[in-house]
Formats: sequence, C-alpha cells, structure tokens
Amino acid sequence: MFEFQWPWLLLLIPLPLLVWWLEERKQRQQALRAPLFLYWKMQREQGKKVKSHFPWYNFLLWLLLVVAIARPTWVGDSVALPSSGRDLMVSIDISGSMEMEDMMIDNQQVNRLIAVKALMKEFIQRRDGDRLGLILFGEQAYLQTPLTFDLETVQLMLDETEIGLAGSSRTAIGDSIGLAVKRLKDRNAENRVLILLTDGQNNTGVLNPIQAAELAEHAGVTIYTIGVGADRMVVRNSFFGNRTINPSKELDEETLKAVAQKTGGQYFRAKNTRELEQIYETLDQLEPVEDLDQSYRPSKALFFIPLLLAIAFSFIKVLLRVLVNPRKSQATQQEIDNA
Repeated sequence: MFEFQWPWLLLLIPLPLLVWWLEERKQRQQALRAPLFLYWKMQREQGKKVKSHFPWYNFLLWLLLVVAIARPTWVGDSVALPSSGRDLMVSIDISGSMEMEDMMIDNQQVNRLIAVKALMKEFIQRRDGDRLGLILFGEQAYLQTPLTFDLETVQLMLDETEIGLAGSSRTAIGDSIGLAVKRLKDRNAENRVLILLTDGQNNTGVLNPIQAAELAEHAGVTIYTIGVGADRMVVRNSFFGNRTINPSKELDEETLKAVAQKTGGQYFRAKNTRELEQIYETLDQLEPVEDLDQSYRPSKALFFIPLLLAIAFSFIKVLLRVLVNPRKSQATQQEIDNA
C-alpha cells in the first residue's frame, strides 16, 4: 500500500495555482483601467513577458518537490513474526588478548576474534524467530546491538567489530554481565539468556563477575559462559628453538564456572574452532518459550523518485535553453566576463 509519512504537506500543491490566479486577476484589472493602446505598448516593450497561460512546467517541478517532501512510502502487507522464540544476549570479549593466533580455520592460523566471528555467523543465521542482542567488552562494556529480530544488522555489527574498540589492556567481565542483565530484566523470566564469551579474567570494572551473577540470578537471567583459547601453542624462538606455552593461562575458568552454575547455566571450554562450533550447536537446543504474537509491515522509502525526476527535468530545461539559444548564452557569458 502506498502512503505518505507527512500527508499534510500535500496541501501546499495548490499554492502555485493560487499565486497564478491572483497575478492574472491583478493584470486584468490593470488592463481594464489603462487605455487599450497603452496596454498594447506596454506588452510590446516588455517583450510580451506577460503571459496568459499557466506555467505548467514550473508547476510540475513544484508538484514533484512537494511529493518528495511528504515522504512517500510503500508499505507491504503485514508479516507475522514467530509466536515463540528466545531472547539471547551475546557478550563478546574484544580485549587485546583476543589477538592471540591460536585458532585454526581452513588450515590457516587466525586470532580468536576472527574465529569467533566466523562461527558466530552460522549461529546467528539459525536464530530465526529469536531476538538477538550484542554486547562488546574490554576495559568497558557497551551495547553494540539491542535485542532485535533483525539478524542481518546483528551480523553486520559483529563483522565491523575490532579488537580494542572497548579498550585493549583489561577485561570487565562483571560489567558486561551487569549490562546484559539491565537489558534483559524486562523480558519474560523464562526467556532471559546471556551467552558470555571470553579468554581472560575480570581485572577492571565496577562489578566483579560473582556480584553480577547474583544480580542475574535475582533477575532470572541464565548465563552460559564460554572460555576461548588453546591450552597449548608452539612458539618459535630463534635462540632457544621452539617451546610450548599455554596461551590461555590467564583464563579464569573457576569464575566462569561459578557464574554459570549460580544462574542455572553451563560453562563450556573451546580450545579450538571445532569445540566452539559444537558449543554453538549445544546452545541451539535451548527450549523456546511462548511469546506474544507480533507482526510488522515492511516499508520502503520512495521520496528519492520524485526528487530525482525534479532534478532531471530541471537539468533538461537548462540543457534545452543552452542548445536552443546558444548565442544568447554566449552573450550572457560575455557580460559576466566583462563584469
């Protein structure tokens, strides 16, 4: 269905007609008052600038501009949203430690954030019917995407995420949980889920993870925690040869387990991309709960069509003037140059 967002602006369409009518009426009154010879002479001296016909071309431009300003919009049929689903808030660590290249994708070594992005893509695509939100945290926690059915936007915002956007030197796990609880607390108690993914330990922020978990428990938010990072990695050293290190030694598994247990969730350990993918598949088994039926009507803005037509007609008018009266245009240009 076609509609205008600001239909009252269409009342401006007859304005040129009113101005033209008043101008014509004024000219006719002047003609009646003046002698016929003087009126004829005046028209000749003005080069017959006084025209009796309505300027339809200018009116067409006015019509197109008014229609564009009124914001025409095409509104589609009502689309029913799924009547059941889950509210999932995903909180992802983007601190500097996520740069550790201890994950493999297609036999290529990549850092942890790249691996998370790659596997989260399929996870997001399978969230049809769920509301999904995204929180990013490092030294600070902030909401990247609120809970929404628009999974494409969530994926886009995740793709644009870079390490260090929230600070790279520390990790505020507790604050990220607190922010998620704040966003989920107004939802149905059976439908509040937080998936927290990190590779480190809480070392900054206002809340510590246990305090935040208590708030989540009180608000009825279930937290699933995921510890990311390999437990063994071979590092090349030019002086002493290769040596094996534990790149996840900073991972605080005990706290992550306690947070999950306190809220009725579960802790998962992802040492590689295969385990991380299996965790996502396990999370897919979360039971959906009944929610209120909702619907929306897709819309598409069309204001650019009359606006582009107005611009095109104006350009054509100028072009015709230049082509039809080239001498006059040249003379005008010479006058400008002489000035």
